[in-house]
Amino acid sequence: MALVRWEPFKDLLSIHERMNRLFEDTLFRPRGMEEELAKGTWAPAVDIYETQNDIVLKAELPGLTQKDINVEVRDNTLILKGEKKFEKEVKEENYHRIERSYGSFQRMFTLPDTIQQDKVKAKFKEGVLEIVMPKEEKAKPKLVKVDVE
Repeated sequence: MALVRWEPFKDLLSIHERMNRLFEDTLFRPRGMEEELAKGTWAPAVDIYETQNDIVLKAELPGLTQKDINVEVRDNTLILKGEKKFEKEVKEENYHRIERSYGSFQRMFTLPDTIQQDKVKAKFKEGVLEIVMPKEEKAKPKLVKVDVE
């Protein structure tokens, strides 16, 4: 048996991330999702950031294909749905450990009124879904030059 070095801080960060996700799922979950969470569904990790012209959402979706993902914009809400199917290449009783998440997922994000909903674009590359949501012209910051006398 090989010796494995224990890294307590790595375990602590993992627990911290799980607790954050647990609180996030509990406090910000749309109604009617309690049953889905009880079935062991998962939610992909996302990053959301803002540029001068857009709001961008990036979601990690490893092992999925473009046809496994559904992106919908409706009533100022971005809905991200999909399903990651369990691979049955090996019989379940031959597994020693299963840590990857499988099943269907759904995440909802409330969009600001300043988004041009009809111009939202998504692209999927190497397991990362990128959704670009352009801002309306009036929402973009304007540069005003001030003359000092």
